[in-house]
Amino acid sequence: MTSPERTERLVLPGVLTAEQASQTVAGILAQQRPDGAIPWFRGHHLDPWDHVEAAMALDTAGEHTAAEAAYRWLADHQLPDGSWYAAYADGAADTPTDRGRESNFCAYVAVGVWHHYLSTGDDTFLDRVWPVVVAAVDFVLALQQPGGPLAWKREDDGTVRTEALLTGCSSSYQAVRCALAIAEHREEPQPDWELAVGRLGHAITHHPERFADKSRYSMDWYYPVLAGALTGPAAKARIEEGWDRFVVPGLGVRCVTPNPWVTGGESAELALALWTMGEADRAVEILRSMAHLRAPNGMYWTGYVFADDAIWPREQTAWTAGSLLLATAALGGDEATTEIFTPANLPPGLPPDCCG
Repeated sequence: MTSPERTERLVLPGVLTAEQASQTVAGILAQQRPDGAIPWFRGHHLDPWDHVEAAMALDTAGEHTAAEAAYRWLADHQLPDGSWYAAYADGAADTPTDRGRESNFCAYVAVGVWHHYLSTGDDTFLDRVWPVVVAAVDFVLALQQPGGPLAWKREDDGTVRTEALLTGCSSSYQAVRCALAIAEHREEPQPDWELAVGRLGHAITHHPERFADKSRYSMDWYYPVLAGALTGPAAKARIEEGWDRFVVPGLGVRCVTPNPWVTGGESAELALALWTMGEADRAVEILRSMAHLRAPNGMYWTGYVFADDAIWPREQTAWTAGSLLLATAALGGDEATTEIFTPANLPPGLPPDCCG
């Protein structure tokens, strides 16, 4: 088990003690396979986005070797076009169970790689995975549509699903900015990426009509704030507008309204979004409201149907625990985590007024 000394920045009164944080980290490590893959839980599938989320959580606890193994798994499984399949079975063959290649799933490697580098300062690692990031970002930006949004995914037969999802595009916006931060660090300018991220950010902030209507989902509510596209008064206004629809006092955040179901991942991500706005007190309260989802083994149940007083589904996902650790790390001042989730600390791309 990770020693409590390594989880000092994960201690948050009413949320985690050092011992509890250590137990949660151990729970994620128990899901990781020897080859570095981190499925949702053993026996379930792996998807690239949640795999990276769990790896980032390991870095917050100083488990850098395990996190690096997760990125090595991604490098070993990257497809020739720079992408990954949307889901892989948990098994020696890593058989794809969803052969679509989703834009935000593929982009998120850049967030994880930059976070790992900031956590370790390991230039050898960055040299090794930079080509992986370049290929992934190029794949993603090839899906950019007129007006700036990114198409949702490319099917296995090459067909592009042009529907643009606000949550996914917001996540990719943060990811490409992290890729630009890596490029700046390496002194390898990427002007095409700067143009693309400017167009994407402009669409997110000024053209909601360019995205599919998924407004019932809490992720569409808070993700433009979490990913740094909306800041300042605009971010504040968006969060206040949706607060009563999505937040269930004392229990957490609904995944989708009006369903009586709160989920740990959405709750922790909202807390992180609140932190990016400078509202640490409200962030802590949201994290405290997740306590009822904590299992005796230190992991977290995915969700709770409060109308039926029932845990559902009966699964403890590595990414739910990971999202809580990342939010706690930001509130605790972990430098790598605060860097990637502070909008002003990432390259902005070209200004939106250049983009129609």
